[in-house]
Amino acid sequence: MRLTAAILGALALAGAILACGGGPADTTASPPATTDAPATPDTAATPDTATTAAPAARAVRTRPRTIARNLDTPWGIAFLPRGDALVAERDSGRIVRIPATGGRARPVMTVPGVHANGEGGLLGLAVSPAFARDRTVFAHLTTARDNRIVSFKLGERTVTPILTGLRAGSIHDGGRIAFGPDGKLYAGVGETGDSGLAQDRSSPNGKILRINADGSVPSDNPFPGSPVWTLGHRNVQGLAWDRGGRLWATEFGQNEVDEVNLIRKGRNYGWPVVEGRGSTRGGQFTNPKVTWSPTSTSSPSGAAVVGSNLYVGALAGQTLWRIPLHGASAGRPHALFRNRYGRIRTVVAAPGGRIWFTTSNRDGRGSPAASDDRILSFRP
Repeated sequence: MRLTAAILGALALAGAILACGGGPADTTASPPATTDAPATPDTAATPDTATTAAPAARAVRTRPRTIARNLDTPWGIAFLPRGDALVAERDSGRIVRIPATGGRARPVMTVPGVHANGEGGLLGLAVSPAFARDRTVFAHLTTARDNRIVSFKLGERTVTPILTGLRAGSIHDGGRIAFGPDGKLYAGVGETGDSGLAQDRSSPNGKILRINADGSVPSDNPFPGSPVWTLGHRNVQGLAWDRGGRLWATEFGQNEVDEVNLIRKGRNYGWPVVEGRGSTRGGQFTNPKVTWSPTSTSSPSGAAVVGSNLYVGALAGQTLWRIPLHGASAGRPHALFRNRYGRIRTVVAAPGGRIWFTTSNRDGRGSPAASDDRILSFRP
């Protein structure tokens, strides 16, 4: 589905892209990893105010196993039916295939049309729920003109755009895509530094979108004819569903507060009027369930749910957060592997109950080790 002329017109008139502000969440340079000390809770993290924070859990003591190494800024990960993983390299535009048990990454295709620029490039990946039958893969990518979602058969040169005209920028491109339990494709779309787009319902930027696999708009979306599922977002890069079917999303703050939000149909999450918790204006805005302050302690990116815990990768915070979930409430985050691996971007639940996570030390803001970037795995 291509965006209508009205939406494209709204994008063109939205105004000049704003500066990120001091110390934006995904622009903080990270120092090199320096310690293997056991993880400890970060007292700057704030639990859901409606929930009593869970007692501190024991840190994961096992050292993660390296699944793959020497990757070029790995971003999206999607698993094939037999357990092998497809991994998107942001800047090269390549998709590599990694065996389920780990090993050498084998290039399977270079996605045509990728224009890597700043935080843009080849971003999220998703495998069709019917992959065994249709062999289809989906990607969120940046071109020279826009951000878009495309579909293609693995290894083929032809890609089919299913959603185009998402504004692209050197920052805040969002990029995470995932199929939900309802079989619909969800996408986190950033506001590209123009914060006003997040409250503009006619713009797809600064939103979480929900579409059918062919790009059409589901009939039960909250705003008729629109792919917008929720609005008021700055830069969502983590989408994960718990076993109750609830969607949790991570979001970069600007200068003050990072967030984890419980995503509900049609809700407005406040950016740029509210950063973190604030006045809901009589229910107009929805407050986050978890916050971190300042943003240098976290910069939360990818997210995955295993069991009753949400796992969140932190870029500036150089840690993997474990957040207990209690139905629609969230407990206090606990830091795992703090400062061991540098910036952590993507977190996924792998077949068999393991967690895979990627380093992002070659993205221009980290201090890469000789074997970076890597994918690591552990069993929670």
